[in-house]
Amino acid sequence: MHALKKVYCRTFQAGFRLAMPFMPYREPGILNSVAEVEPLLQKLGVKSVLLVTDKMLRQFGATAKLEKVLADANIKCAVYDETCPNPTVNNVEAARELYVKENCEALIAFGGGSSMDCAKAVGARIAYPNKTVNQMKGLLKVLKKIPTLIAVPTTAGTGSEVTITSVITNSEIKHKYTMNSFPLIPAYAVLDPEVTLTLPPHLTATTGMDALTHAVEAYIGGSTTKETRAYAKEAVKLIFENLETAYADGKNEIARRNMLRAAYIAGIAFSKSYVGYVHAVAHTLGGQYNVPHGLANAVLMPIVLDEFGESAYEKLHQLAVAGGISKENDDVAESAKRFIQEIRDMNARMNIPTGFTNIVEADIPMMAEHADAEANPLYPVPKLMDAKELEKIYYKAIIKE
Repeated sequence: MHALKKVYCRTFQAGFRLAMPFMPYREPGILNSVAEVEPLLQKLGVKSVLLVTDKMLRQFGATAKLEKVLADANIKCAVYDETCPNPTVNNVEAARELYVKENCEALIAFGGGSSMDCAKAVGARIAYPNKTVNQMKGLLKVLKKIPTLIAVPTTAGTGSEVTITSVITNSEIKHKYTMNSFPLIPAYAVLDPEVTLTLPPHLTATTGMDALTHAVEAYIGGSTTKETRAYAKEAVKLIFENLETAYADGKNEIARRNMLRAAYIAGIAFSKSYVGYVHAVAHTLGGQYNVPHGLANAVLMPIVLDEFGESAYEKLHQLAVAGGISKENDDVAESAKRFIQEIRDMNARMNIPTGFTNIVEADIPMMAEHADAEANPLYPVPKLMDAKELEKIYYKAIIKE
């Protein structure tokens, strides 16, 4: 990266680091069971809601209990269940139309990050009926309050139930982008392990590695606080201790609850301290090839950490200690490399591949430009890279058939 661009990036990041204590960040109210949703809506005086979910969850009956409870309480529940794994502008617009048609007063997002991101964007469109989703992408474009949003995560990974972020794909141009605004933080989050018990092993693995990516990128960046460092280290510890248990035994409620906690606090950490190049590159793979976000993060994380090299060793050593795989007085470089190898080993034990077979080399320069535009100057990464340097990450993620 050119020296002047580096100065600009670091100056921009320093400004945001100084401003963060004055930003209107808030945490959602916590509910411990889906059963608490109906009394909450009664208390709020809500008579009509839009439930945003996906077709698979609804077909498996995951939302049936909630829908029945709402119906019995005479709370009208319109359902949008067409959310796709990387939610699109079209998803958002279709759900918004249903919200308006049914005179809804609140939103319930039931599912993984895709359903929550879709519901957040719907809320933004309700608050700004004359603005397109594209016009609200980027930082602090949504300033008005959105309708009450209750997030029910069925995966322990995205942390979207506590973040300012909504990730949406423009399927026409195969471009995935973020909306980052404080009103997008859900009003309430339901951390109920029961709704995660039937999550298949592969999704348990990739969403759990998504949470790990949030914790790691938040911790190794340059905009941490005492709070975010503590949350990131706790999240790493919980994930190292519980993810593979949840993967092997999906009905283990203790592991599922601990993973929900890990995803939640990792979400707080990265909302205040940001993510990094793992996410920026992963978003382009999701937009271009529809690669699930958690899978992309899991594959890319060790590749990017290797690229950071010595600039991240000290903090990776601290995370290795938090995760129980190193001791404080271990050699810092060896400990950091051990941490990166442990990520690779966890991926292998949970049958996560080491790369992708569908990356087209001709697409790499364009995707790297998109990743550069998302990450720089905002993400306070340990080592700055421009588009040309980011191209190396894509090449290292290719598996030749």
